[in-house]
Amino acid sequence: MSIYVGNLSYEVKEDDLRQVFSEYGTVKDVQLPIDRETGRVRGFGFVKMETDAEEAAAIEALDNAEWMGRSLKVNKAKPKTDGGSFGGGRRGNNSGGGGGYSRRY
Repeated sequence: MSIYVGNLSYEVKEDDLRQVFSEYGTVKDVQLPIDRETGRVRGFGFVKMETDAEEAAAIEALDNAEWMGRSLKVNKAKPKTDGGSFGGGRRGNNSGGGGGYSRRY
């Protein structure tokens, strides 16, 4: 299981996040996605901890906590779904849909 950490400062580093979460247990992994265009952190990340109890303690303590001038959003990460985040999800089913885009001008 992973923890989602949102509303992060764009200045945050993996070591910063690791240090904060290590107060609640053993941190196994930290991921901070990078924006392809700007090369900076995207404002959210994921933390994996050793046990579910450690994750629960970190979520309880850090959700809505003020850190680096931001109010954190911390919760269990939702599993990644197959497919993408494009359009309206209508491709390939012969519904005649246009992928969720309106053609009104």
